[in-house]
Amino acid sequence: MKSNPMMIVGLTLLFAGLLAVAPARAEDTSANCEVPAYLLTSESPLPKVETAIVSERRLEILVVGSRSSTITASEAGAYPGRLEAMLKEALPKVAVNVSVELQVKKTAEEVAGGLVKLVEVKKPTLVIWQTGTYDAIRSIDPDDFRAAVDEGIVALQKAGTDVVLMNLQYSPRTETMISAPPYLDNMRVVAQEHDVPLFDRFAIMRHWSDAGDFDLSSTSHGVDLAKRVHDCLGRALSKFVIDAAHVNPAKLN
Repeated sequence: MKSNPMMIVGLTLLFAGLLAVAPARAEDTSANCEVPAYLLTSESPLPKVETAIVSERRLEILVVGSRSSTITASEAGAYPGRLEAMLKEALPKVAVNVSVELQVKKTAEEVAGGLVKLVEVKKPTLVIWQTGTYDAIRSIDPDDFRAAVDEGIVALQKAGTDVVLMNLQYSPRTETMISAPPYLDNMRVVAQEHDVPLFDRFAIMRHWSDAGDFDLSSTSHGVDLAKRVHDCLGRALSKFVIDAAHVNPAKLN
């Protein structure tokens, strides 16, 4: 399917703006953003993360993502920063560092080829690879997308890191503009094939939207909304990582 350049630009800006900074407006701060247990449960382990936490008491995480992994006004408030803060709170005797490598407007194929070099430079225990959004916007062939994700995971595992896949963010405003299911399904299949955990950001955010925790259909996304969503994502992701590593924080502290 041939992509429309103007539609790509519009969708890219829309996705980038969903959780990005806009003029602040009053937001309901009562949302508890709870996540159903089944969305935070993975049968795929993170053995290297477990060893790093239990034996080495040091955990290096690299988030490979797009603009939706940032908040321009406050990087500490973006989900990678909140992930680091929540892990430090849960694991006070472990030195935790989360760094971010932005791959803006790049398809999974374009990112996959550079993952090994990133690992060589950053030397992470865990790589959280956030992907799928730009491929969906570009209408990349789902089979090509699947092959690229497969290639990236194989490269990361050979480089000696644990991997967590993170899929697209959810917005009711884009459901009629792109077809997300083929990319969501392919990420799920590849994750299962390589026994890596999949953090289902799409389903989690859709749950929050359906539950009324956040109004993700609004055309005005203020900094308050962005911070609250990112905080909730960071909290959910920290629990997801700890559980997949089979670590009991109470026994470490």
